[in-house]
Amino acid sequence: MISQTSLSFYERPIELIERAVSRVERVIVGKRENIVQTVVAMLCGGHVLIEDVPGVGKTMLARALAQTMGCTFQRIQFTSDVMPTDITGVSVYNPQTLEFEFRQGPIMANLVLADEINRATARTQSALLEAMEERRVTVDGVTRPLPEPFVLLATQNPFDFEGTYRLPEAQLDRFMLRISLGYPSAEQETEILTRLQEQHPLETIKPVLLADELARMQREVRSVHVDEAIKQYIVTAAQTTRTHPDLALGASPRASLAWMRVAQAQAYARGRTYVVPDDVKAMAVPVLAHRLVLKPQARMAGKRSEEIVRQLMNTLPVPMFRGEAGARHR
Repeated sequence: MISQTSLSFYERPIELIERAVSRVERVIVGKRENIVQTVVAMLCGGHVLIEDVPGVGKTMLARALAQTMGCTFQRIQFTSDVMPTDITGVSVYNPQTLEFEFRQGPIMANLVLADEINRATARTQSALLEAMEERRVTVDGVTRPLPEPFVLLATQNPFDFEGTYRLPEAQLDRFMLRISLGYPSAEQETEILTRLQEQHPLETIKPVLLADELARMQREVRSVHVDEAIKQYIVTAAQTTRTHPDLALGASPRASLAWMRVAQAQAYARGRTYVVPDDVKAMAVPVLAHRLVLKPQARMAGKRSEEIVRQLMNTLPVPMFRGEAGARHR
């Protein structure tokens, strides 16, 4: 457990996180909140789904983060003809050695970009489930661990676009966060044109972290204190979604665990050794909204899962909790 007296221990991580966010902002203009949310998810080993219309910078965000984090990076361009072995790897017979040799797939990297993930068939998408949950892949009966750290950043177009498939609920539940970039303002779009006029800013980005530093920070995040009252706050909110009249499917226990982890990372990124209710509330929509399934009548009425989550968090009472030093907070 990290003590209150070790706040200096966080000074370098805070500095590194801010530098990483600032460098990605050179490429992605005006989307600081989305960048911070993605970095926070990476700090606790969470996978991120970036959903939006084509051309708003989804892929560029993932590439900028990969370069900033200094991790091994692979990109998988999903199409309808991509096979599971194109992701995990395949055993190939070597006539010289008379043995089968494993040729690893692009999933064997620290940071993997699954570009337009919902253009692949359900069979191919299912190849990611073991990797996302258990950090390993099984090929020809042999299980191989993925490198540490391992983070999947996936982009998808809205599911009603031509050539797209709806992601299975089991796969959506394995994404810690879902974010949406949205269109830039007129001023931001003008700034984008100016920055890309002569040289793409992605070409100048240098790594801020190394893979082993990110892995160490992920371990430190797990030591951030979470009071029992905060845990009950998360569980109460999750259970409320399971009985909500507009929802056919509420948040799973996996969602509750992801919510706690990302709240720990949020506190860590802000230099605190303990989680406060604001850490939980700040991540409620990106953690929960994509996991909820609305009933048909709710969809027909124009209701959205994001708004349901916001209303839920506004009605739940904020808990009293104890920080590490034992003082009560609200």
